[in-house]
Amino acid sequence: MPGCAIQKGNWGNGMKRILIGLIVAAALGAGGWFSFNLYVQHRATSEVEAAFERMRSGGGKASHGKVSFEFTTRTLTIEDIAIEPAQPQLANVRVAKVTAVGVRQPDEARFSADTIEASGVEVAFAANERMKLKATYKMPQISARDFSGPTRADTTPLSGSIIDMYRFMLAQYASVSATSITVPTLAVNVDAGSGNPGSGDYVYSGLSAENVKRGQIEAAKTERVTFTLDMPPPGKPAKMTGELSGLAISDFDATAVRIALDQQEPSDDNFHRIYRRISANSYAVTMGPGSRIQIDGFSLDDIAIRPSKFRLAEIIALMPADGAIPTPAQSRDILAKVAESFEGFQIGKAEIGKQTVETPQGTGRLNAIKYDPDRIALEGLDMPLPQGQLKMERFALKSFRAANLMRWAASLSTPGQPPSPDQMLGLFRVLEGAEIKGVVAPYKSARQFVTIDTLSLNWGQLVGSIPSKANLVVKMVAPTDPASPVHRPLIMAGVDKLAIDLDLGAAWTESSGAFALAPATIDLGNLAKAQARFALANVPRGVFTTDPAQAMSDAGRIEAGAIELSLRDSGAVDLVVAQFSRMQNVSRDAARGALVEMIRAQGEKLAASNRDAKTAADVLADFVSTSGQTLSLKLTPRGKVPVAQLMDVMKSEPTLALGQFRIEASTGL
Repeated sequence: MPGCAIQKGNWGNGMKRILIGLIVAAALGAGGWFSFNLYVQHRATSEVEAAFERMRSGGGKASHGKVSFEFTTRTLTIEDIAIEPAQPQLANVRVAKVTAVGVRQPDEARFSADTIEASGVEVAFAANERMKLKATYKMPQISARDFSGPTRADTTPLSGSIIDMYRFMLAQYASVSATSITVPTLAVNVDAGSGNPGSGDYVYSGLSAENVKRGQIEAAKTERVTFTLDMPPPGKPAKMTGELSGLAISDFDATAVRIALDQQEPSDDNFHRIYRRISANSYAVTMGPGSRIQIDGFSLDDIAIRPSKFRLAEIIALMPADGAIPTPAQSRDILAKVAESFEGFQIGKAEIGKQTVETPQGTGRLNAIKYDPDRIALEGLDMPLPQGQLKMERFALKSFRAANLMRWAASLSTPGQPPSPDQMLGLFRVLEGAEIKGVVAPYKSARQFVTIDTLSLNWGQLVGSIPSKANLVVKMVAPTDPASPVHRPLIMAGVDKLAIDLDLGAAWTESSGAFALAPATIDLGNLAKAQARFALANVPRGVFTTDPAQAMSDAGRIEAGAIELSLRDSGAVDLVVAQFSRMQNVSRDAARGALVEMIRAQGEKLAASNRDAKTAADVLADFVSTSGQTLSLKLTPRGKVPVAQLMDVMKSEPTLALGQFRIEASTGL
């Protein structure tokens, strides 16, 4: 049919035109696509070059190699980056390749990327002339996820100080964020200069940080750190090697550090936490043949600084240049400034786990070191001594403050002058007490031991540098020494150990001027137990001084108070009788009888001037006559008895001195 032929012909021509149109459109589209990609590539290259030009405009050097941009995945790649800042205190940076995937620029000031990979990263750092230190950091690979950062680096001129450099670096760090940053390996080489200790190499493995944002890190860790350091003693080069594993940091905040380093804002007197926790699983150091330290973990919690006190720049400014040894005056100033900075540093608590120290002389162990604001304690010490092994369950210093200790040490360093008594007594202001528990120590040989159950000394109520309140507790057992003349009677009586239980307390009350020695108890185990109370009245504040003249002058006003004594015999009387028996070469019964008669005879001599003394002598004779009794004595002043006059009379006329007291005495089983 002619109409059908015409229709088929038109359809065929139409299909050809459509096909040709599609081919042309595809060709034009492909050309447009490639043209657009070339435009994007050119734009990316221009933006990168502009950024590098901004670096160069500050006087430094900045170059790069090939730049490419893949539009569909928005992947930017830059090769062969080299940056040398104009400020010599900043680090030189080289990067073989940077690849950023999912690049976006939400505004002119910032850019972001889904991931950033950098390879062949090398950072070279040289400190200023004052420190003479060089360091090189090499990282084969760095990865970051969900990264965001500024499009331009801060070009603020730096003064050249290391503090200024740290502040600059923290400012840059606070401008970036990422959900994670990982560095599989970081190698660091440190050059401290010829002849200076500290040069060496560090290798960090498995570094990572989580949730980095505005100068804060939620968590960071390093799986392993190894190092080798040169520690050259004079004329004998040596190396120190070590390994740290499982280092972890929680909740780091650089804000307070930046404020403290900003010399224009020194007035912030509040504590700001910079770490919630720092911990590690183990730490080991080897320092030559046979010398090794092993620590089974440590942790520090709630580390904070107070910017108004933590002034690191002021400490560095005091340090002598070129490694020179500080003069005594400089050392004192440095210690004082460090002490002030310690007042701006705070740790909630800290603990160092089991420590093992291997030396050619033997192996020492310490189970733990624990610190909190109330005390610092060493627990579970076991160490070799020339005579044998020393063991100690616990040693603690109460109210330990590093700042106070350093300030006290600085006060002792007066050039050309020895420390004064008042300066030495300043240690009482640094601490409030000390405690030792569970000690077993060799005494002269490995076959005899001194054991200390408790030795505790506490003090307080300082008047100037001198405590007006103190308490001493001692519970220990010590062997008797055949070489000591004092111990020979004990040894001859079969006493080979002395058990000592002492509780001594003393306190002064300023409002009343009373001074009391109570409690005062000493238990000599298998010999006797004594208890005493001793009081003084009208004790002026002026006696608590390091000035001997003032103390003696004010001591003249002190008056004696009541004195009470209780003595429980547990073998002391028999010991005295046995010693007297040997001296007189008589039997023990005869020796006891002779002692009783001697005491009664002495009482008869005192009877004319002091009937109370005669009564007391008779009670003492009864006490000696029968073992195992308790003797009680009480002396009460008959009136005001100045202590200074009493002491003078005691030297010349003891009987007259006793006459100023009413004496009460008794015995009982």
